[in-house]
Parts: sequence; structure tokens; C-alpha cells
Amino acid sequence: MALYFIPLATVILFSINQLTNALCVQREIPEEKQPTVFRTINVLITILLISSYFEVLFT
Repeated sequence: MALYFIPLATVILFSINQLTNALCVQREIPEEKQPTVFRTINVLITILLISSYFEVLFT
């Protein structure tokens, strides 16, 4: 199961980062606040991916 999930999670994380970058450009978020936005979104997406992995693993 991990063989499929880990590469998929990596692709999802990179695509979310691209969408976050597009959001920062579109909303004209200042350069000082962009690392905070990226860190927050990355932490939340990582938590979501880990919890979904455990849900799939234990059901």
C-alpha cells in the first residue's frame, strides 16, 4: 500500500505547492508573508495525507 501512496502523496504535495504559488501571485501576497502561507498549507496537507493513509491502512 505504501508503494502506491507515498508517490501519490508527493505528487499531491507538489501540485498543492504550485496552486499555493498561483494564489500568492493572484492575491499579491507580500514576499514576507509567503513563507508563512506555504508552511501553513504544507503542514495542513501533510496532516491530511497522513490521516488518510492511516484511514486506508486500518480499514
